[in-house]
This record gives sequence, structure tokens and C-alpha cells, in this order.
Amino acid sequence: MRVATIVSLGASALLGVGALVVAKTMLPAGQTGQGQVAAAPVQNLVPVVAARNDIGFGVKVTDKDLIVLKLPKDAVPQGAYSSIEQVTLLDGGSPVTLARITAREPLLPAKLSGGGVKANVAAVIGPGMRAYTIQVTDVSGGGGHVTPGDHVDVMLAMEPVGPGFKPEGATGKVIVSGAVLQNVKVLGMDMVADPANVDKFIPKTATLEVNLEDAAKLAASAEVGRLSLALRRTGAVEIEQPKPIKTLTLMGAPAPAASPVRRPAPRASAAAAPSNERSLTVVQGSDRKTVQVPADRTGVY
Repeated sequence: MRVATIVSLGASALLGVGALVVAKTMLPAGQTGQGQVAAAPVQNLVPVVAARNDIGFGVKVTDKDLIVLKLPKDAVPQGAYSSIEQVTLLDGGSPVTLARITAREPLLPAKLSGGGVKANVAAVIGPGMRAYTIQVTDVSGGGGHVTPGDHVDVMLAMEPVGPGFKPEGATGKVIVSGAVLQNVKVLGMDMVADPANVDKFIPKTATLEVNLEDAAKLAASAEVGRLSLALRRTGAVEIEQPKPIKTLTLMGAPAPAASPVRRPAPRASAAAAPSNERSLTVVQGSDRKTVQVPADRTGVY
């Protein structure tokens, strides 16, 4: 029994080896799984500059922060750099990151400032825009929920002066509130300008990205009233036309004091028109009476 078993196992092994030899010699290369992998080399690779490690916001980029990867041509993002020198030798020197970049992420112009820019909020101001800072509190600044990169509406509450703002008989202050600016980008809260910052704090100032005219509006508004921020939903761009709100509108304006009703003086009665009747005295015996009869009938009596 043992000899028969050993002979059977040996025959099976020989048959297996023979099958492998036949498959290798008879089948052309590329029909097996290994041949398929070897026959499909990756082609059309191009160099792309990427971050060697994570790079934070506002960091000046240098050679040691970058590597060159080989990516398929159709997978390269538009605007990517092909050499490290294109990044570090921009006009003026090395750029500053305008957003956080993760390791092995291709560098794009939208996330880099111009060459030689300082690592501060001035690097993220858009063309033709200004950074204008207003004073806020824990409440008027959004309660700590407004962060750099968000968009807000700027509200103004003020006490108006001059006639016509307070109805007769009303008491207390009259406050008018409305939107000064809408859909304004927040560049920084206090000294924090990183949109990816997750630290919670109570801001005292808010730096907004506005044009020159809107900066003048904020300057004037800050002198006449109190400014506050209303946080907008992410991606919301609509501009509304709200009417200014008065405190009396919210609380209900008190009824004005009753004033005497002036009625027009009665017109003087017109002079009596000449009557079409004449007096006629009628005498009957000892009775005498006067009656009015039409003028054209007096001859009848």
C-alpha cells in the first residue's frame, strides 16, 4: 500500500511539471496574468511640483517644501508647475501659501501669492480690494462662529437725529437698523487669517475684504452707530433689498396725542335772492291777513 501511494504521488507530480512546461512553451507571452501586467507600461508621464509634507497657511514656500512627482498627463491639474524653480523663483522671490496644502498635493497658482509677499493678511487681498477692520464684540462678531473665509452681511444700528423720526407722544430712544454691506468676505478675525483654523476664541476685531467705496461706508457707519456681523450660509450670494427697521416698528408705535379737529369755518350765507313771490293783504270783514302769492298771480285776487 505504501509503495503504491508513493508511486501515485510521484506520477501526479511529474504530470504537473509537464503541464507547466507545456503551458510555458506553447502559450505566447502576454496570455498569462503576469504577461498582461508587463505588457501595459504607464506612458505619457509628466513632472508635477507637489508639497513634500503638509504646508500650513501663510508659509513662505522654499525648495525643501517641494518634490516633483510623475503623473499621467491627463491627470495633471490645470495650472500645475512642472519644476521647483517655477515656484521658488517667482517675480520677487518665494511665494506664500494662501491656503493649507496637504502632502503630495500639486501646487496651483490659486493657493500661492505672488513672489516676495510677506506671510500676512495682505497676501490674500484680491485685486482692486482693500482690507478694512471694524470693532466687534462677542455678540456683534458672531459669537465666535465667524471664521476667515466666511461671508457676512454688515449691519448698522444707529439713533437718527432730526425731525420726523420720532412720532408725537413717543418716549425713549428711536433706533434705526439696516444692512450697510452684503456678502462681504472675512479676511481675518483678530490676528487669525487661516481659513482652516479651528481654535475657538472671542474676537474683538474683524477684517473684511471690500472695495474703496465700501471701505468709506464702513468708516462713516462706525462713527454714527454700532456695526455687527450677520453670518451667511456657505455659498449664498443673493443680495436683498430690506427696508430699514425702527424700534417703534418692532414694539408698536404709541398712538399720538389727540389733537383738536379743525373744521372749516362755515361760509357766509349768500345774499337773499330776489323772491318770485309778493305779499298780498286779504281783508274779509273784520279779519285781515297777509299771504304770499306768485308775482304773476297777484292780479287774480
